[in-house]
Amino acid sequence: MLIKQFFRVLATLAVLAAALLIGHRLWVQYMDTPWTRDGRVRAYVINVAPDVSGYVVALPVHDNQSVHRGDLLMQIDPARYQIAVAQAQALVAEKKSALDLKRADARRRADLNSLVVSAEQRENSSLEAVAAAADYEAAQAQLAAAQLNLQRTRVVAPVDGYVTNLQLQQGDYASAGTPRLALIDSNSFWVYGYFEETKLPRIRVGDVAHIELMTGERLEGHVESITRGIYDRDNPQSRDLTADVNPTFNWVRLAQRVPVRIHLDHVPDDVTLAAGETCTVVIDEAQRGKHAASAAAATDSAASASSAATVVTH
Repeated sequence: MLIKQFFRVLATLAVLAAALLIGHRLWVQYMDTPWTRDGRVRAYVINVAPDVSGYVVALPVHDNQSVHRGDLLMQIDPARYQIAVAQAQALVAEKKSALDLKRADARRRADLNSLVVSAEQRENSSLEAVAAAADYEAAQAQLAAAQLNLQRTRVVAPVDGYVTNLQLQQGDYASAGTPRLALIDSNSFWVYGYFEETKLPRIRVGDVAHIELMTGERLEGHVESITRGIYDRDNPQSRDLTADVNPTFNWVRLAQRVPVRIHLDHVPDDVTLAAGETCTVVIDEAQRGKHAASAAAATDSAASASSAATVVTH
């Protein structure tokens, strides 16, 4: 009986010790390990606006279409700008003829002696030639501006990306400088992990980060930077620029969340990223310095290859 009781007590103590150990590990994992479920996929969104005004006569893209840099997004009616180019070309031809006439007149008067043409007439003809040259240059600048406006009737994609939330339709009037189309830069995706401030001391720039999307797909990245400031809602600025201090104080203080920017090292082709997606971000402290070491090794390899190429060249 004593032996049975001893083993029962021993088993109970073992189960209790295992429970305490597991509870401690879970507490450390949840409270101390730098991880967060509050992660967001972000990307740069370019607001595409035409540089000239006019009716949209062609819209060769559709919503959520993938485009490459230089692809046509919309075509503004070019008729008015073609006429402006033709007028500017005619003005250039007119000013060129006037310049040739003034220069020829100035040369002819310069060859005549003072008995036929006075010094004042020579000076006036020379100045008229200079003024005609300035008019000709102004006409050329006007032609260049007209040609640029005609070129800008073609609104092209500034980067590789995806057209999103397309509301523009063919036949709509587009005003210069007014955004009419949103383009998500496909090469700009990153992740913002909103970590509690109590976990920031265990995060370093360059740390390896594991990202798990809500779909279950996993990505790898590294800490690119840590935000150095967030808005203080308890201390806004008053109208006379003095501090507006909240007179109440909550005894329960919640840890503020600070954005940590995660650079995505590689995005597989079968993973579809969308700006605004939520994800879980875990910082891998065990692999601290791995990304920095890999970058340094790549830099050293590039430097060695460059040195070797220089030696071969010599």
